[in-house]
Amino acid sequence: MEAEARNILERAAESSFPPLHAVHHLLSVGVCVRCILRLLGAYSSACSYACLTASVLHSFLEEHDESIKGGSCPCLSMNDAYCSVCLGVLLPTFHRDEGLETPNGISHIDNMSSVISQAVHGESYQVDEFSLEISLPPVIAANERAVRLYMKQKYGNENWFKDKMFAQQTMSVKEALRLLIAPSLEKLMNAKHGNNSFRIRLTYTHGDASQKLHSLLPNEHSRKRKPDSRKGGDASNEAHKRNSADGNPIQTSESDSFIYKSLEGIQDQEFCNAFQLPPEKVFKPCHLLISCLRSPTYLGGRYLKLSRNVSQSCWIIDDERMGEASVEIIGENVRAICRGDSCKFHAAGREDIDVRMLGSGRPFLVEVLNVRSIPSETEVQQIEERINNSEKKYVIVRNLKLVDNEIWTMMREGEAEKQYTALIWTSRDLTDDDLHNISIMKEMEIVQKTPIRVLHRRSPLERKRIIHWMEIEKITGSSNYYLLHLCTQAGTYIKEFVHGDLGRTHPSIGAIIGCRAEILQLDVTDVKMDFLP
Repeated sequence: MEAEARNILERAAESSFPPLHAVHHLLSVGVCVRCILRLLGAYSSACSYACLTASVLHSFLEEHDESIKGGSCPCLSMNDAYCSVCLGVLLPTFHRDEGLETPNGISHIDNMSSVISQAVHGESYQVDEFSLEISLPPVIAANERAVRLYMKQKYGNENWFKDKMFAQQTMSVKEALRLLIAPSLEKLMNAKHGNNSFRIRLTYTHGDASQKLHSLLPNEHSRKRKPDSRKGGDASNEAHKRNSADGNPIQTSESDSFIYKSLEGIQDQEFCNAFQLPPEKVFKPCHLLISCLRSPTYLGGRYLKLSRNVSQSCWIIDDERMGEASVEIIGENVRAICRGDSCKFHAAGREDIDVRMLGSGRPFLVEVLNVRSIPSETEVQQIEERINNSEKKYVIVRNLKLVDNEIWTMMREGEAEKQYTALIWTSRDLTDDDLHNISIMKEMEIVQKTPIRVLHRRSPLERKRIIHWMEIEKITGSSNYYLLHLCTQAGTYIKEFVHGDLGRTHPSIGAIIGCRAEILQLDVTDVKMDFLP
């Protein structure tokens, strides 16, 4: 392996290296071998060899450059220091809340892969493919810029510098780390790297270095930071210190975003005046937080609501729950089997708590967040059976299955039309002509203002809706009671269409028959939508 490491250096020297004394100088100011190869455009998958160390590079340089031979060299006396650019990320080494992670008879790369794999399996994730997301402290970008400017000051006038030193398309630390650990992680987890649905996030922070970087930002950049601006000059530094120390991903991300923007706004000369060139050596690696996240998993189907005392979503008024249950119990059953963090229930439209959903059922999606396992067809069937066989049959589920996120488009388009059956009462007995006149009406346009019963929570709008067809039949053995069957455009307020809502819906059934009409019960019998029929 050491011979292979030397072959890597030979190839790099032929294609990318500047004069070797300049490479040696990078090594002597604390830049690790992998960062040197990266900055010189010579980084590749071969750089994962564990024996690619500072001593091997120094030995190689001694063999090929007489000026480097002899005497003690500072680059060989930095065993306790980490790379002044990547802070040890590409060694790779790190510390966690449990302490410094040190390999036990294995390479740093294998040790890191083992720690990541244990974190994934510790959460019991089922993983076939994965991707790596890497978050680095902005001090690494500042260190890299400091090294570039330092070498420019030292060698900028030499002919080789422009062509050989720091090519524009150098590999980033993130890309280099991904290339470094992905192969080992693939073998250890028996999973393929590259898929984005399951993400392993590596969040690196370095509280001391980041706090110092923040304090070095020129005043005009520091003043742009809004949070804590009223607490004095050191408030933003203290906030950044707390965020870095706590490892809070959201707070750290916001703080880092501010620093990156500030660094981008600093000209090279201003940077050289404010920052140490080259960057100082560090003796503490980054803190690493490992987290995992799977993209939402969707299960879709149709539900039937059999009770007139079950709401679609959890309905609470003055800390008191309305109804016996909610249709969202479907989501909790799905979440439990998938072992997700949480779930969201989405339906194509909604019905009131006192309205049953019958017929073919209403289309719905359950969005499960960060599931540990993707349910098999058998498990999906078990979920459906578990819901349908519950003691209190509030809800029945049909055609439950895994669906992809493209189904969202159909859900957003919503249902085209719906069919209803309503039990209505009229203030007079209807004649055959009344029944006939109602039944022959087709594609009738009505105008509905926002109903009084929902005006407190809905905008006062005027909507045009279409009643496609109606059929009405008298209930045998009763007077003034009828079943009204109708098909309407989605979004029609059926209750208001029957009684007129004090004239806010026109025409209404009451207006058509010329007497008072009231709706007593309402069922949705069909939702027309090309979604899991």
